[in-house]
Amino acid sequence: MKQTVGILFFLFASFNLAFAQNITVNKIAAVVGDNIILQSDIEREYANYILQGNPQNEAVKCGVLQQMLTQKLLSQQAVIDSVTVTDDEVTNEVDRRMRAFIQRAGGQERLEQFLNRSVLQYKDEIRPDVKEQLVANRMHAKITENIGITPLEVKRFFEAIPKDSLPEYPTEVEVGEIVLYPKLTKAEKERFKDKAEALRLRIKGGEDFATLARLYSQDPGSAPEGGDLGFFDRTAMVKEFTALAFKLKANELSPVFETDFGFHFLQVMERRGEQVRARHILIKMDAPSESLARTKTAIDSIYENVVSKKLPFSTAASMYSDNNDTKYNGGMMLNAENVSSRTTYIPTDKLDPTVFFAIDTMKVGSYSKPYEFTSRDGKKGYRFVYLKSKTDPHVANLNQDFPKIKEIAYEDKVQREVSSWFEKRRLSTYIKIDPEFQTCESLKMWLPTETAQVN
Repeated sequence: MKQTVGILFFLFASFNLAFAQNITVNKIAAVVGDNIILQSDIEREYANYILQGNPQNEAVKCGVLQQMLTQKLLSQQAVIDSVTVTDDEVTNEVDRRMRAFIQRAGGQERLEQFLNRSVLQYKDEIRPDVKEQLVANRMHAKITENIGITPLEVKRFFEAIPKDSLPEYPTEVEVGEIVLYPKLTKAEKERFKDKAEALRLRIKGGEDFATLARLYSQDPGSAPEGGDLGFFDRTAMVKEFTALAFKLKANELSPVFETDFGFHFLQVMERRGEQVRARHILIKMDAPSESLARTKTAIDSIYENVVSKKLPFSTAASMYSDNNDTKYNGGMMLNAENVSSRTTYIPTDKLDPTVFFAIDTMKVGSYSKPYEFTSRDGKKGYRFVYLKSKTDPHVANLNQDFPKIKEIAYEDKVQREVSSWFEKRRLSTYIKIDPEFQTCESLKMWLPTETAQVN
């Protein structure tokens, strides 16, 4: 934790240094129509790039300016086309970004220390830029909203790819799963609730909250900090937690309550407008052997009904599976590295290792036996998997890979349409770029022809 904070301190210090330098040398980096881009705008975005954990690289500033030029053209056209965003949309995006910054900094107080300004001040500073970015994004969406692609266009795109440049695809599988987690009885839960209540009574009796949180809380994120969660708004926590956090007065201790994570109690430390700083202690509900045995019996029954074809796999998944990420997709897993396409084809090297070993010797169309597993958040449960399909490593072809090729072809068409749109607007818009940036290769297209040739 100390090492992380040290790195963040260095990064935020660089952030403030960049701003301090801009006060004395804040020249105009570019002009786009009636809008200017200041050197400080570029430095601020570059500082944000560094804050995200990227290595220092001055060449990145060329890309930053290119993005800003693009954004200015889009936002100017948005005014003409009456493309807007609401104040609520801007506020939500500003809040989302601030939550990310606060999390990276390790709390709101640390963030404000590093920024040398309050969160409210910083929100006001970035709000105009965030609004312009959202408007530009919406304008971009408008440009591309009516772009579609036909099977014939996909075929022509594929046939135009040189044979020696065709992509090669590894072994891919389609895998379904049905997951069951133990459902504890009221009596089984009581043991964990009593443990949380005992800690709460010790604090009411005068013992130190932070000390007991460090010793007993099972929230790995806040326990080392004495249970301190920092400042958060109404969207940051689960509803049960939020309801109490925004109801209690400062220093008031909540009753013990249950969420999907276990049993908690919390104490509000401070209120700032629509944000609360609170600390909590969490006691997780580890499944006792009896509840695991009941879960095994239940999933064995589901398995037998699916294997005997009394119940289709997809129906069983939607009715019984406890994994909300797959149950509403007929139990089928999605490729986590390509979520936007919602493809169910997953390279075997991207599978969870336990799933890979479960399907390694299976035949297509078969099911594994139910087996015990531990989820990423530490919950024990049972699942069985279904191997729907498997493709061997191969060079891309239309028969096997039409969905993937269609996606590539569509992205290529969108890029060409957008490039054409930008070229027309660029030629009809006054654009001037400071000589310092005219050597940037990525900015050549933005320069007047004679200037580009000279460079």
